[in-house]
Amino acid sequence: MTKSEETLSQEKQQELLEKYDPEAATRKLDGVMGWIVFFGLLAFSVFQLYTSIFGILTAQLQRSIHLGFALALIFLLFPAAKKNLRKRTVAWYDLLLAIAAVVIGAYWPVMIDELVNRVGRLTPQDFYVGLAAILLVLEATRRTVGLPITIIAALFMAYALYGPYMPGFLAHRGLNLESLVQTMFFTTEGILGTPLGVSSTFIFLFLLFGAFLVKTGVGQYFNDLAVSIAGKRTGGPAKVAIFSSALQGTISGSSVANVVTSGSFTIPMMKKLGYRKEFAGAVEAAASTGGQLMPPIMGAAAFLMVEFIGGGITYWDIAKSAAIPALLYFTGIWIMTHFEAKRVGLRGLTDEEMPDRKEVLKKIYLLLPILIVIILMVSGMSIMRAALWSILSTIVVSAISKETRIGFKDMINALVDGARTALGVAAATAAAGIIVGVVTKTGLGLKLANGLLDLSGGLLLPTLMLTMVAALILGMGSPTTANYVITSTIAAPAIILLGVPDLSAHLFVFYFGIIADITPPVALAAFAAAGVSGGEPVRTGVNSAKLAIAAFIIPYMFVLSPELLMIDTTWYYLIWIVFTALAGMLLIGAGIIGYWLRRLFWYERIIGVVSGLLLIYPEKMTDIIGLGSFVLLVALQLMIKREDKPISNTAS
Repeated sequence: MTKSEETLSQEKQQELLEKYDPEAATRKLDGVMGWIVFFGLLAFSVFQLYTSIFGILTAQLQRSIHLGFALALIFLLFPAAKKNLRKRTVAWYDLLLAIAAVVIGAYWPVMIDELVNRVGRLTPQDFYVGLAAILLVLEATRRTVGLPITIIAALFMAYALYGPYMPGFLAHRGLNLESLVQTMFFTTEGILGTPLGVSSTFIFLFLLFGAFLVKTGVGQYFNDLAVSIAGKRTGGPAKVAIFSSALQGTISGSSVANVVTSGSFTIPMMKKLGYRKEFAGAVEAAASTGGQLMPPIMGAAAFLMVEFIGGGITYWDIAKSAAIPALLYFTGIWIMTHFEAKRVGLRGLTDEEMPDRKEVLKKIYLLLPILIVIILMVSGMSIMRAALWSILSTIVVSAISKETRIGFKDMINALVDGARTALGVAAATAAAGIIVGVVTKTGLGLKLANGLLDLSGGLLLPTLMLTMVAALILGMGSPTTANYVITSTIAAPAIILLGVPDLSAHLFVFYFGIIADITPPVALAAFAAAGVSGGEPVRTGVNSAKLAIAAFIIPYMFVLSPELLMIDTTWYYLIWIVFTALAGMLLIGAGIIGYWLRRLFWYERIIGVVSGLLLIYPEKMTDIIGLGSFVLLVALQLMIKREDKPISNTAS
């Protein structure tokens, strides 16, 4: 089988991205309009770099210009309907919307003195500009990240307007349309609020950093490095997918994009060695989704967390706290793929199929920029400065070899690509700002938090379960950023009221917002993986959720035991809870897959899952019982022999 036959073509990858990732469904413009968009994207990145280097503007100016750039480019790049995606021209109405977006973006910079002097009193012109800004944000959000979050934002605004007619504790005085417009566009509590502020500073720069890393060829290098480390092990290709996807997560903020890029390489390799289509796709989907949980560069919502938690917490505090949960997540997937490979008798790669390890190690310097990010953040440098220096380090490091060197043309293209990936984030955070504005203005957050506590009886575990369900449902159609904003303003306060540390509560909703991408019935990352593998989408989603069982358990662990996030703990206790958690994941993986030292009987599988949960639950007594069951299960496997022929499980 040739390399071209093993991996997906660029055209197929793009087709899958457009199908499952709304942010990738853009027009392919040429001619004058193509150049206008090219220079518009370039100017967007230049503006962001300029303000980052020489000092960001005041909140209203920085955010409104950022919004204007994003909205104008969205209307030029994203058609109103997917059926127009193949057209290489821009519809007349999209041109008008783009011009209107430029006016919206320029309104604050041009009118700032008058707006400040009026102190909240709107003229008719202000009102119509603000109303247009709301409508443009909703339409841009629909085009880039889908209809669900657009509907949610619209419903929140309806709630703000019709408060007196709401039932029970949801009722409030209500806002008139002018007050709503003022809050949404003429304060920093709505569209121009904290979410868009983070998009216009931290997130944009790290997206640029990822774009520059891509230009060095680091994406392919991640695959080569993963193969050289894990390829020869039992079921090697699946472990390659896990390792590669964890690395890919540092340059890709999208689960779907991660699946399509690394999965086009790993999924065919898994199928070739005997993995079922659905299982091969599930491994890639579960691992790719975990990329957003992987420090040092996590999903975009992690940057929002810095502002939402406050209290002097830094991004490095969040990344450091997320390290052990991420380790447990990927270890859990690794364990289950290993047991599946043993169960069906799958081999690793042969020497002929392996890359030259010496050649791979020669390019290890490509990982230096990621190491530099970690060092800079640990040193206490601000996120923006760390991102800027990391971009510069990428350019410098790439110059070590002619093969990886970033030339002037590559730099320009990286600036354009970085700006393009930022468009969906800008729209999602602007829509999230609408939701935050309504919550702040109406007091809805506290009302829903109290309602959630009433519904759960004020008990922690039921509150966590209800929050999990809400995050998974929202995540079915919302980007992670918007999902996090909603759940962190509505559900996280209820968890915090029960005495849980702020960081644990926020990471809890962050986790479930991300793993919604692999949770049926709408599991976009799993569906994209099925598109690559040729497997059945829902079955792939079920398999991916099963493989990522750790992600459904770990958030409960660090809420019940914040020491797992390195909060107020000693190193020896931390080692103990990590050890018991890993032992628990081993038992759960064996129980779910049905294999450990040999194939397990049904009662051994039950013992494995129950014992694993006991070990994971952070209590001394449950640890003792769990460890005892661990020893019992090993003894049963050694004492009771069973015919253990590999099960036929070849790819169809």
